[in-house]
Amino acid sequence: MNRTKRLLAIIKLIKNSKISNQEELLSKLNECGFKYTQATLSRDLKYLKAGKIADEEKGKIYFLPGELPEDPSTEDLVTNAVSKGFLSIEYSGNMAVIKTLPGFASGIALRIDGMKAFEIIGTIAGDDTILIIAREGINRQYLHNMLTSAMPRDLI
Repeated sequence: MNRTKRLLAIIKLIKNSKISNQEELLSKLNECGFKYTQATLSRDLKYLKAGKIADEEKGKIYFLPGELPEDPSTEDLVTNAVSKGFLSIEYSGNMAVIKTLPGFASGIALRIDGMKAFEIIGTIAGDDTILIIAREGINRQYLHNMLTSAMPRDLI
């Protein structure tokens, strides 16, 4: 089957189902008649820029950039990820490192990136760690204040 059909099937499944891992997604794709390897699926997910966000029911689920619904439940989902997953923060120069529970870094980084703050160049999220890079000249206190404004209940 051609790649476009595969990608469209992946997009449809991610949009319409709460899928928590590649094995589950591969199984659903097999049910739809797509037979291919986990390595190919991994490349397709990377190409689609699919990410994961915390979910109360399944732990973490896939989402696509720009496809998070803009409704109160999404805000609650992200706020919940932040409030339950945040552990600590440390600063070094114009950078900050946030430690989270495993699986929560993506959701918290999504919240920070969603601020679209000029002062923050970007974030890099792993499974349980986020690196935040601020622009030159942004001091630790200013960065701390910006991050605090993004988090519920002054967690940071």
